[in-house]
Amino acid sequence: MDEVVVDPAVTIKAIGHQWYWTYEYSDYNRSDEQSLTFDSYMIPEDDLELGQLRLLEVDNRVVVPAQTHLRMIITSADVLHSWAVPSLGVKCDAVPGRLNQTSILIQREGVYYGQCSEICGTNHAFMPIVVEAVNFKDYGTWVSNQLCQQSN
Repeated sequence: MDEVVVDPAVTIKAIGHQWYWTYEYSDYNRSDEQSLTFDSYMIPEDDLELGQLRLLEVDNRVVVPAQTHLRMIITSADVLHSWAVPSLGVKCDAVPGRLNQTSILIQREGVYYGQCSEICGTNHAFMPIVVEAVNFKDYGTWVSNQLCQQSN
């Protein structure tokens, strides 16, 4: 029933853990040791800066290009999770041992908030998701910076 984009420009794998997300940008893997992978944890309330949203802000956002077809591959490393960003119309279960896939096309640049929407344990409410859609030039700069940081 879900239309899957045949040739997406970017593929991102979201892996649910108790109680954070890991993201892998598989399009930029050069080897097993060198890939664009990072963890995304909720920022504790004491560390929030002015204007940041309590229980929704993360230390590492998922940065994607706007007006580009994206493929999200979603799975879990431990228990059931659900990768949900209501403002993008996306909710996909993360099941251990299974890869679920969904397509996203973000029309406008901006920041989109979501969170795990499956009761996955005591800290379930502390698994926010932040997707930041930027123009393609800024996305390329972000990818280059991430790859440079991870190779150092």
